[in-house]
Amino acid sequence: MSMPVTPSYAAETSAAPGADDGRPMRGRVALIAGASKGIGAATAEAFAEAGAAVVLAARDITALESVAERIRARGGRATAIRADVSDAGSVDNLIRSTLDAYGRLDAAFNNATDGPMPAPLADIEPAEFDRGIATNIRGTFLGMKYQISAMLQSGGGTIVNMASLAGVTGVAGLAAYVAGKAGIIGLTKVAALDYADQGIRVNVVAPGTILTHHLEAAGPEAQRHAALAAPMRRIGSPSEVAQVVLWLSSPASSFITGAVIPIDGGQSAGVKPPQMYRQGQRMQVQDGDDTR
Repeated sequence: MSMPVTPSYAAETSAAPGADDGRPMRGRVALIAGASKGIGAATAEAFAEAGAAVVLAARDITALESVAERIRARGGRATAIRADVSDAGSVDNLIRSTLDAYGRLDAAFNNATDGPMPAPLADIEPAEFDRGIATNIRGTFLGMKYQISAMLQSGGGTIVNMASLAGVTGVAGLAAYVAGKAGIIGLTKVAALDYADQGIRVNVVAPGTILTHHLEAAGPEAQRHAALAAPMRRIGSPSEVAQVVLWLSSPASSFITGAVIPIDGGQSAGVKPPQMYRQGQRMQVQDGDDTR
């Protein structure tokens, strides 16, 4: 844990949770698993801007501390806790530490992921496949198991899980990732049904191509091709995902649970070819078209 805090956070806030002062998460406590970079870090910062105290979890405590420091520098409250989401004891400790620090848990974003490099299914080693399943499916299950127990103590809360468009449609070469994300969608729906009448809402986001560190490292050509896959012809940003997660965690989405929310520039709606042909007419090559 990165900083000493008292368990009386909720009592210290001058407004009730969700008070309408332009900060919809004021007085609330949000946990972000997988918060060391990318979408997780952007979401942690969005929660803090909206008034929440945030607990940041990941295996890389140094990276977590960097995110926490950025939040504190802007006047927010942040605690960094090293955690392995695939380990039950680690997740249990994470939730206990959150309650010790802030006295409650109102919102959680389960964003951690891991798995093998892209390869045809038969080329993936069983241990590598198991690693992807352990982080995505087991990690999300364990997160919700302990988060829900904590939320029930304070009358309810919200959980948003991280899936992917790949978990809805499939992507070649990503067997463990696709299976893991599809499993997260199934777990989300079950949890939403189990606790819909107990004040806990559970939803899942399914982003398409987002400019995370992986795509940044792949370079401009990979980014150009990724943008062409979306009907909007661009890549999404981590902050755009963060704003959807924040909305799903706020009172503004109070009648939504069990939903799969695509954040994909229209990709899940269908196909938008760069150029259409007309029957009986030869298609002309467009300027700058080097994809043929």
